[in-house]
Amino acid sequence: MSPIDRRILTHMNWGLIAMTLLLFGVGVANLYSASGFRVDDGIAVSSFYSKQLLWGAVGMGGMLAVMLFDYRHLKSLAWPVFIVTLLLLVAVPLFGVTVYGAKRWLSFGFFNLQPSELAKISTLIIAARLLSRGGEPLDWGELFKILGICLIPAALIVTQPDLGTTLNVLLNVGGVILYRGIARHVFKTCIIALPPLIPLGWFVLHDYQKQRILTFLDPGRDPLGAGYHIIQSQIAIGSGQIWGKGFLGGTQSQLRFLPEKHTDFAVAVFGEEWGFIGNMILLGLFCLFLLAIFNSARDAKDRFGSFLCAGVFFYFFWQILINMGMVVGLMPVVGIPLPFISYGGSATIVNFCLIGLVLNVSMRRFVFKAS
Repeated sequence: MSPIDRRILTHMNWGLIAMTLLLFGVGVANLYSASGFRVDDGIAVSSFYSKQLLWGAVGMGGMLAVMLFDYRHLKSLAWPVFIVTLLLLVAVPLFGVTVYGAKRWLSFGFFNLQPSELAKISTLIIAARLLSRGGEPLDWGELFKILGICLIPAALIVTQPDLGTTLNVLLNVGGVILYRGIARHVFKTCIIALPPLIPLGWFVLHDYQKQRILTFLDPGRDPLGAGYHIIQSQIAIGSGQIWGKGFLGGTQSQLRFLPEKHTDFAVAVFGEEWGFIGNMILLGLFCLFLLAIFNSARDAKDRFGSFLCAGVFFYFFWQILINMGMVVGLMPVVGIPLPFISYGGSATIVNFCLIGLVLNVSMRRFVFKAS
């Protein structure tokens, strides 16, 4: 472990820390409201928000631990971490527990671990290691090698089934590959060849996933079934109008019309209570948050650190884009949470640890330069 000196504390990215804590605070307050439901004598609140505080505390501990560990050691640990993650993913169908009809978790008694969340980190680290070698744009050989390795966890996750996390892993890797740069002839071929292949993905989807695509194209075809989530979400956000109904004032959420209001559709609760202005402020916070991560990638003093931060940038960018897009009906519902806003133990801990990784790279950029 590298010694902590004054230069590291001096160059700490306090802005990113502040925005992370602010987003987490907004998320907990929103969960308090999303956990509430109307009863005869007022509003009763379930324990989701208090559990989120617990996961947040664990996540902050993980963030601190990741910050203290010199990220350059991750280069040698990339393969062992990746292989352990693959073993955990293989164990899920054999020993996993089923929740809401999906087997995605391994039970450790007091805590259910979701290995697909770990796969997001390990795939990001292995991709950063592979991409940091060489300086030329990727040719076909390197591109297929990196994609082949990163497709293994994606193939295991999609069988759970978890289409949202699978897409997240693939999009993260794709984003970092574009950040590194690919040869011009490879890029042109991909642009021409990939769009015709996209419809073939229809044949590997489960029936409920096909329903989500059809519902996205026509939400009114099954308003009380597959289209119920998105219709209620749009009603909740639309009813908030410009200024919203105020904290604990949402009717769609408090009267239990809005499903999954503490997880994938948490931002619909926020939109109902804080309106268009509140959503714009939240979007602005996320933009500043992403900009701080991107600046860390740009300013990193080695390629491995730069690709690590770029991977974290795309990890959050895709989740924010897809979650907000699906909640307002601009994208199909694929079950991707909104970072720091949606409830979830594994996701919250992973989110904080990834911020710790960015801080790790950012605060050592001057120390590394000196060494």
